[in-house]
Amino acid sequence: MVLPAYNEARRLPASLARCAEFLCGRGIPAEIIVADDGSTDGSSLAFGEAAAELAKTGVEFRYLPLPHRGKGAAVRAGVLHAAGDPVAFLDADLTIPVDILDDFLEAIEGGADIAIASRYVEGSRVRRPASRRLLGTGYRTIVRTLVPTGVNDTQCGGKAYTAEAAHDLFSRQRLDGFAFDAEVLYLARLAGYRVVEIPFTLAQDGESSIDLLSDAPRMLADLFRIRANARRRRYQ
Repeated sequence: MVLPAYNEARRLPASLARCAEFLCGRGIPAEIIVADDGSTDGSSLAFGEAAAELAKTGVEFRYLPLPHRGKGAAVRAGVLHAAGDPVAFLDADLTIPVDILDDFLEAIEGGADIAIASRYVEGSRVRRPASRRLLGTGYRTIVRTLVPTGVNDTQCGGKAYTAEAAHDLFSRQRLDGFAFDAEVLYLARLAGYRVVEIPFTLAQDGESSIDLLSDAPRMLADLFRIRANARRRRYQ
């Protein structure tokens, strides 16, 4: 399991404890990799203290310090360092509840190459502010037009991949920012991987790390970059 994190020192100990509790309760041998995207809030200290307290759980904890380049870069580094199969990642604040891993594992055991949390499939219940709903609708429309992925929700912060699919796709990923999800799922569609979308329930969507003024234009530009990369065969 990969947890990409940026300045999550306050929430990281509880998230690690919840993940370890879940994995131990299921009897799943696993490693948890925190891919730290250049945090400046003492996240490394928070990780070290939490990992020491949770050592008796038998879960292996790894901390991957990285320069601050963006969520896409952190997830890529974490996934490519992962030794397990399948490889899952969740946002470090666990906005997507960790028990969705049950559904991810079931989908992959049933033949899927990729399982993703989705807010836009039947059965999902997620409350979000109107501004974020509007942004999400607009972004989904643009993704479908520019880089069709074949899925309803590219941006939800919970996904799992077979090790084969993970290492194939993330080794070809080029984007470092938030649009990396669309890039990876676009590559998955081109490669013919089977993707299953998993509904989930959340009373209140977590605080977004996306800044509408600065990140939204970058994400839009990155979608055009994906098209350009594909046209120039940079994903081969």
